[in-house]
Amino acid sequence: MPLLVVIGYGPGNGHAIAREFGGRGWSVAIIGRDAGRLDAGVAELGAAGVSARPFVGDASDPASLRSTLERIRSELGPVTALALTAYRSVVVDDVLAGDAERVAHVFDIGVAGLLTAVQATRDDLRAGTGAVLVVNGALGLQDDAIDAYAVSFGGDGVALECTAKTKLVGLLAARLREEGVYVGEVVINGSVKGSPHAGPTAIDPADIARRLWTMAEERTEVHVHIAEQRA
Repeated sequence: MPLLVVIGYGPGNGHAIAREFGGRGWSVAIIGRDAGRLDAGVAELGAAGVSARPFVGDASDPASLRSTLERIRSELGPVTALALTAYRSVVVDDVLAGDAERVAHVFDIGVAGLLTAVQATRDDLRAGTGAVLVVNGALGLQDDAIDAYAVSFGGDGVALECTAKTKLVGLLAARLREEGVYVGEVVINGSVKGSPHAGPTAIDPADIARRLWTMAEERTEVHVHIAEQRA
């Protein structure tokens, strides 16, 4: 049975991706820092017929993430696909006011965490038709209006993480393609249902999960954008 590892599990995108793959016969391991949230997620997934296991780990700490992935591989077998839904919460609201060390921490998850996960499971991924799937945000796009929007709410650090994550996805896709490993991201432009700032036209996490499934099956597109359809 193929195994999906969701890194940064939450009740929105992480849960939807776990349910999408699990509903298609995959086993699922979910990683997060909150044991209670993980247990609740496993129970809900189980009620939907999805076989899932919880593993406490920190995507911003390479040693923690490597250890957690080693445990998953030891207990559940080789990893078929990774899904990174974790992101760094706001640690830098204004790049002009943040010191260099603090700014560097915006890359703890989207760059260091993603790279750690791929390196730790690379042998598994290239042994089959492995996939690395990433959920990203549109704040990383090269667009003056988006930059102004990020600045308006103090999202400088989030924007930097999103930009770096997109570039890393592209580099990994180029390097791993010859090894038979697919790498792709969904870039979300808008709010997502269930999130604190979701609007009436927010994107359904289930739609994001289905798009990632299709991407992993077709293995052609690296950067796919999903936009909220506002009136």
